[in-house]
Amino acid sequence: MTPSSPEPRPLLVLSTCPSVEVARTVAERLLADRLAACITMLPAARSWYRWQGVVETAEEWPVLIKTTEDRYPALETVLAEIHPYDVPEILAFEAVQGLDTYVAWIRAETSPVPASGTLAD
Repeated sequence: MTPSSPEPRPLLVLSTCPSVEVARTVAERLLADRLAACITMLPAARSWYRWQGVVETAEEWPVLIKTTEDRYPALETVLAEIHPYDVPEILAFEAVQGLDTYVAWIRAETSPVPASGTLAD
């Protein structure tokens, strides 16, 4: 973003993984690539869904991914690439409000080049 551009808006991305191991792989990759500031894995949940005309059920681990709108396209590409599902759940929600320091932290941690003076310093 240029100095005159508005700051990127924070996003919460929802996905599900078929195992703890897949969720861990997703988290490690998105963090390593600076596409997410934080990934929260929730306890296993039971999902029911229609897939190719048949009602299915599966145990899945929901993950909440904190990122920014400018990093979302790359995040979506990487997540779809490494996810084992043919059609992974990837839904992004704009954060309308947020604690200023937390939002600043998300922006700093997802910046392609680490900014000096980030909260992690």
